[in-house]
This record gives sequence, structure tokens and C-alpha cells, in this order.
Amino acid sequence: MNVLNPGMEEKRQDLAVEKQKKLLERLLSEVSSDHLDLYYRPTTEIAHILHQHIRGDAKLTVDERSLIEHLSQRDIQLRLSLH
Repeated sequence: MNVLNPGMEEKRQDLAVEKQKKLLERLLSEVSSDHLDLYYRPTTEIAHILHQHIRGDAKLTVDERSLIEHLSQRDIQLRLSLH
């Protein structure tokens, strides 16, 4: 944490979460063509599908991958449920 400006670190983390959410939404639209009933599934299942997609064949840039590769299935679920 930045001792001189703790609010700056918090803003940086908030920005990263927003970027993660946008990227997850994009990936969600990509996998929805393979899972037509995705809208009706629980968030836990959707997070699992996305987690597998990220670990598998998701086409991500190096920056995108570094932004979300460390997210657990639960992290993804939380990002998707926060609007």
C-alpha cells in the first residue's frame, strides 16, 4: 500500500476490478454461443464455465490474461454479481 497516498492504491484496485468485470462480460458473451441457456443458470455454474474458458481456449492478450488469470471461480462469481 502506498503510505503517502493510501487512497491512490484503493483507486487502482477499483480500476482493476472494473477492467476485470468488463473483460469477464466479454468472455461471457463469447461462451454464451456455446451455452444457449447460460442466462438461466446459477452464477456459480456461469463462473465455473468462465473459469474453465479462461484456463482453456480463451483468446486473451498478455495484459488481459495477467488481469484475470489469478481469479478463482469464486472471484469470478463475485465480479459477475456486482453491477
